[in-house]
Amino acid sequence: MNEQADVRRRLIHIHECRGAGWKTIAKFLQADATLASIFTYSQSEFIKRFSMTGEYAKRFYEDLHTINVAEKLDLYRRRGIEIVTRFDDRYPPLLKHIFDPPWVLYCRGNVSLFQQSDMLSVIGTRNPSSYGLKVLRHLLLPLVRSGRGIVSGLAEGIDSAAHRLALQSATIAVLGSGLFHVYPKSERDLFEQIGRSHLLISEFPPDTPARPWQFPLRNRIISGLTKGTLVVEARERSGTLITADQALEQGRDVYAVPGSVFEPRSAGTNHLIQQGARLVTDASDLQ
Repeated sequence: MNEQADVRRRLIHIHECRGAGWKTIAKFLQADATLASIFTYSQSEFIKRFSMTGEYAKRFYEDLHTINVAEKLDLYRRRGIEIVTRFDDRYPPLLKHIFDPPWVLYCRGNVSLFQQSDMLSVIGTRNPSSYGLKVLRHLLLPLVRSGRGIVSGLAEGIDSAAHRLALQSATIAVLGSGLFHVYPKSERDLFEQIGRSHLLISEFPPDTPARPWQFPLRNRIISGLTKGTLVVEARERSGTLITADQALEQGRDVYAVPGSVFEPRSAGTNHLIQQGARLVTDASDLQ
């Protein structure tokens, strides 16, 4: 095994451990680009060198020295899961340029979709109106019929509707749970369809259940995979707007569908337009 493969394997091993988030792994790599020394430190050294809390250092040290990464990798292969790390050529090109690109992505499906440059991210409320669903079809059908791909988060509502429209083209679903945990359960059939012919991805190890704090992390990947994000119906305070804000912070285009001033589900999109998002009424606005 060459040095690059060794570093990749160490990164995956560390990423599987509890107690080490994105910033901690960044500190590890800054201290040792090979990650080899990380396996030699004591629990107290993790606290001293990397400012880990006692509890996090304990969990991390325990997992670092008990996890059998070879067994995990074998299980993932048997379950059809590929791993793409930040050091791999297959890593999504646009995602490299966000502030905190995931160190590891667990993938099921067609990983070559990472190289498709004309993807569009689509986000919106979990409880869309008939107007929202109608305008989604109006905007996306011409795009997917021309081969444009769609990235979204597999949530109920706008996300799942966008994925279904894109099944005739290409779609990437970014999960807020590991690939062994379908969330939401109501979208299991869609999950399986995407995993067979398109692409499911998560930065969380496959056996990670869905937890509320993981979804804001997931959202930066949805916006980071593409040059532009379309928002279709969002309340004034919602996770959808968090994703839109992340897209703006990443220097990406944000498109918003206008709606009635009397409809709470349009308050967020109307606000985005006031703040400078591009107003969208036709598929040609998204070219």
